[in-house]
Amino acid sequence: MQRLLQCRWRAACQSSNIYYSRDTLLKVGVNAFENREHSTHALANSTGHYSSGWVGSLASRIAQTQIVNALRGGEREHASAMLSEIALNNSLSAEDFYYILEYCAEAPDPMFVMETWQTMEKKSVDLNKGICRYIVRALAKGGYTKEALDWLTLLEESNCTGNTLPVFNVFLNGSSGTKKLRAVKKCLDKMDSQFIGKSEITYWELLKLAVSQKNLLAVNEIWMDCTKYYTPSIVTLRKFIWSFAKLGDLDAAHNILQHMVKVAATHSGAPIRVSCKHRCQSSRLDIPIPALIELPDLMLLPGQKSELGEELTVCQDSDRSKFDLEEMVHRLEMASAPVKFFLRWAFNDILHACARFHNCDLANKLFLQMHDIGLTPCNHTYGGLIKAVISVKGVTHGMNLIKTMEHKELQPHDGTLASISVGYSKILELDLAESFLDRISDKFPYLMRPFNALLAACDTMDEPDRAIRILAQMRKSNVKLNIRTYALMFSLFGNVNAPYEEGSMLSHVEVSRRISTIESDMSKNEICHRFCTLKNLIRALGAEGMIDEMLKYLNLAESRSFHISLTQKSDLYNIVLDSLVKAGQIHSAIRIFNNMRLYGIPSNTAIYNIMIECCSLLTCSKLAWALVSLMYQDGFVPQIFTYTALIKVLLSEEDFDSVLKLMELIGVEGIQPDIELYNTILTGASAKGRIHVVEHIIEQMHRDRIPPDPATISYTLSAYVDAGLHTTAIEALLVLSMRMISLEPSVLQEYREFYEELVISEDPKAEMKMMELFKKSEEHLVMALLNLRFCAISGYSPISWLPDDSLWARRLSSSYESKRAKWSLN
Repeated sequence: MQRLLQCRWRAACQSSNIYYSRDTLLKVGVNAFENREHSTHALANSTGHYSSGWVGSLASRIAQTQIVNALRGGEREHASAMLSEIALNNSLSAEDFYYILEYCAEAPDPMFVMETWQTMEKKSVDLNKGICRYIVRALAKGGYTKEALDWLTLLEESNCTGNTLPVFNVFLNGSSGTKKLRAVKKCLDKMDSQFIGKSEITYWELLKLAVSQKNLLAVNEIWMDCTKYYTPSIVTLRKFIWSFAKLGDLDAAHNILQHMVKVAATHSGAPIRVSCKHRCQSSRLDIPIPALIELPDLMLLPGQKSELGEELTVCQDSDRSKFDLEEMVHRLEMASAPVKFFLRWAFNDILHACARFHNCDLANKLFLQMHDIGLTPCNHTYGGLIKAVISVKGVTHGMNLIKTMEHKELQPHDGTLASISVGYSKILELDLAESFLDRISDKFPYLMRPFNALLAACDTMDEPDRAIRILAQMRKSNVKLNIRTYALMFSLFGNVNAPYEEGSMLSHVEVSRRISTIESDMSKNEICHRFCTLKNLIRALGAEGMIDEMLKYLNLAESRSFHISLTQKSDLYNIVLDSLVKAGQIHSAIRIFNNMRLYGIPSNTAIYNIMIECCSLLTCSKLAWALVSLMYQDGFVPQIFTYTALIKVLLSEEDFDSVLKLMELIGVEGIQPDIELYNTILTGASAKGRIHVVEHIIEQMHRDRIPPDPATISYTLSAYVDAGLHTTAIEALLVLSMRMISLEPSVLQEYREFYEELVISEDPKAEMKMMELFKKSEEHLVMALLNLRFCAISGYSPISWLPDDSLWARRLSSSYESKRAKWSLN
């Protein structure tokens, strides 16, 4: 038998070009793992779980420890020499190699495990299950799956170890990963051909592989196969719950959970023992037994949801007596601590999946169900519920649960605190987000997410000083920056004056220094530019007016086209063209747009809108209409922003008749105008003193139910004041301010009750009281009230809160139809 193993193995090694010279062994690295003074994986029992403890003589233990320490330190040649010294002993047994083989299996070190096995073969050391497991595990984990399969074949042919199912389980465990699917399939085929069968451990290894592939159909098939031959234990049920929850089938996971609760409350569930490694295991023999009860069929079609069986529901429903629930609670109270732990873990698995898949209703249902059956929630349970609530209802509701936890003297986990911090960052409550971030432990593995979320909020709120403080905290906590962090840094610090002032020579020097510092740090951390960093950097440089530098980074993005898709390139060109048009560099914008079309980079609606607006600087409406024609050819339909850009072009030519005709066309096509479109027309009409156009647009706004904003009022007043019509200007100010508060007469009457006294008050502090509304983010209301107070002070009294009854408003309304008929397309 030994000779058969030797010949077959050497043939397999030659076919795979594996040689075991010392020079080759020196080239193979060893993966470090934590030092320990004694073996924790010596022999394995029939269920596949390893038992702990030393075997062999004291001298053997010392010799094996020295070899393992040499392997950990990378001294491969020294380890081989010591292994040769062990071979000088004539009376060797398997116990003299257990610790070495165990290390090779965990490292993994497939090369040294075979060197050890060759030594054992030369000394005629008999094989046993433990040695076979170690060798197969080392080969499978080390990537030598073909050789590991050959080893399984040899074991089956020689039948030297009796039942080989645990060895096959070891192979499946070591062959996890999508790159080894073919080897796993061959292993399963081999098990079927040899009628080896499957154990619960086999199903668990297959489940892990299916989850890693995100293959929900495979998990369903494994469930049906397992329940066909087994009455699953609580341990196995929890593993299926974890699998379904991980892949988002919350209905199936909840269905199995209901059955798990029922099993835990009866005596049919096998007890659970805790191993010496503090792992919970089923204490029953792992022997296939046909299911004694009919378990739910969870095989679902794509997009189909499973329904909870009534017989599995443990919630207190109308058709379920109170006595049944109380009896179930009593039985669960008598259950062992490991059983309760497994139940709680199963609930927690689904709760955290509810957070990932935004199912707050199921999360609340599970939490109440835990209360109904007397299962005490832990920190992890609250963490899953809080994350689910935040994902649907927002961080405020999550904070209520945090207060409940603190009332019960439960401290939130770092993951829960991170979710709260991220939630506050999303609603731009930066102080609260930072306070919860400070409470997170530095050892939390996902610390980057809350930091990046807070930096993004700082970018939105334009708080670079706070961002500097956060980055300093990241450095102090040894948090390694990622590509997302650097992208945010370019957005935060890539400009100095924008958007408040135009760039200057001094600001350009400062921006260059900042960018150089950030890029040096990226290089130090071996992070290269990607689309997100280049996009933010190009946008920042364009906003600062550093056009040459912006184009340099555009060329960098083009040179790395294999990293950036065509759609991403279009986004970059969108930013570049917008910056060029705003900087007045028309010819550069046209050149780059032509290059885009030449090199086949797709345009989008935003790019066409920018180029049409560029035509307003050229004062060329023909080119603008040509671009509209290109839009239609590329399959894009003009939207409101396109018409706004066209109107800018027509205004640059002072073609107000075409502007108003275009407004009629917008109405015919069913496009809803916005305030920006109306303000664009008012800007040009006011600048040219076209009062009749201003009045027509104001009335059309009112009929389209679009309230004015401060810019609307400013352009309208400028037109009247420049024409010397001061009384009309005051009347227009009064009407437009009322409309800015509300277009509904009933709402205006409500505001009149609250604010009329403040508007006409002679108190010098009245304006300060109005300004208090700014703290509530009601800027438009404050502006309107200040305008009304100005009208009252100017002698326009009494203030009418019925703006449509104003003579000015009625005049605009009566003349609207006649003006519209003049510009109608008909």
